[in-house]
Amino acid sequence: MRTKKLILCLSLVGAIIALSSGCGRVIKEGVGVARGAKGLYTPIETSALQTDPYPLRVYRRFELGEITDDFGGKVPPSLWTYLSNEFQHELSEEELPNDPGGKTLLVRGRILHYEDTSTLGHALGPLEQVVARIELVDKSTGQVLGTANCVGRTTESVNTGVAKKAQGLAKAIVAWIAKRYGPEDRD
Repeated sequence: MRTKKLILCLSLVGAIIALSSGCGRVIKEGVGVARGAKGLYTPIETSALQTDPYPLRVYRRFELGEITDDFGGKVPPSLWTYLSNEFQHELSEEELPNDPGGKTLLVRGRILHYEDTSTLGHALGPLEQVVARIELVDKSTGQVLGTANCVGRTTESVNTGVAKKAQGLAKAIVAWIAKRYGPEDRD
């Protein structure tokens, strides 16, 4: 009798643990649907941006320039189309100006790492990411104003795929620009 109670108790504890971790994953997936991919950035070189807390406010246009595959040709070609569309979307979301005749900041860079999730990754909790070294360049002078590593990352099953990684990368790039643009003079 005592053994049966112990087995029943252990089974119950195991079921509670299994259900609670599963519920946590369900909640995480639901939040992932609403938020989409994550965008993170880490500035590396910002010496040209140091004198003013909002040095990018002089720019009235933000243009996505060439971003190359520096990962041995493993980046899917569709990433470029998705990235261009998501970049424009994120600029609009941040209400940054888009004056065709205005002073232009060019965004260029190279993809350092591109990672899809594996079958095991889906079971444990997927991780997909694209890592790029991005430069902010004054288009008229060619001066590099800053360099950062920008990451587009997905950690939910609902957010996997090339389009979502492009969304995350665009979020990272635009978040970096927006932080240095400041709260004033938004469209």
